[in-house]
Amino acid sequence: MDPGGSNHLGHFALTGLLLPALTSPESGRSRVVALTSIAARSGRIDFDNLDGSRGYGAMKFYSQSKLANLLFALELQRRLSAAGAAAISVACHPGISTTNLFSRGSGKESGRFMKLLFASVGHSAEMGALPTLYAATNPAIRGGELIGPDGRGGRRGYPAPDAVGKKKDDPEVARRLWDVSERLTGVEFRL
Repeated sequence: MDPGGSNHLGHFALTGLLLPALTSPESGRSRVVALTSIAARSGRIDFDNLDGSRGYGAMKFYSQSKLANLLFALELQRRLSAAGAAAISVACHPGISTTNLFSRGSGKESGRFMKLLFASVGHSAEMGALPTLYAATNPAIRGGELIGPDGRGGRRGYPAPDAVGKKKDDPEVARRLWDVSERLTGVEFRL
């Protein structure tokens, strides 16, 4: 599951290892915030090719990993609720933010054309950070929401609930992904 190893499995494992602290009575209403992307909208979990050994496309795998983040957040909320835990799980996405994401980890700034393109359809990195801050701190959050920009297509704007999360939610796929993630990471969630 590449880039799922870092985008999904690493976060899955870390959350599982922190779960006892997150669900302890002393933690109160702690939160897990999973960062997804609007790319999750085109994502599909290909269980027959999670590692890319049967073909790899960078955007396809990025979308798959970001859908995995969303499904993880929603499934974690279902499991926390079923266990009667006070902790909650929320997903969020930044919309389209002017960052150097497309420099592919080179550390270089994105090219002039990409900057102009992103600026024309998206918003600043600072605005892109707001949905994460909102998801992590807003007292109205109940768990199971997807938070993203409120503008057209969720590309830019101020934080608000994003209905796409419910459209992409497939509890059967989420449970299967959960089982695969536990097996691949060796981390079991004890709720």
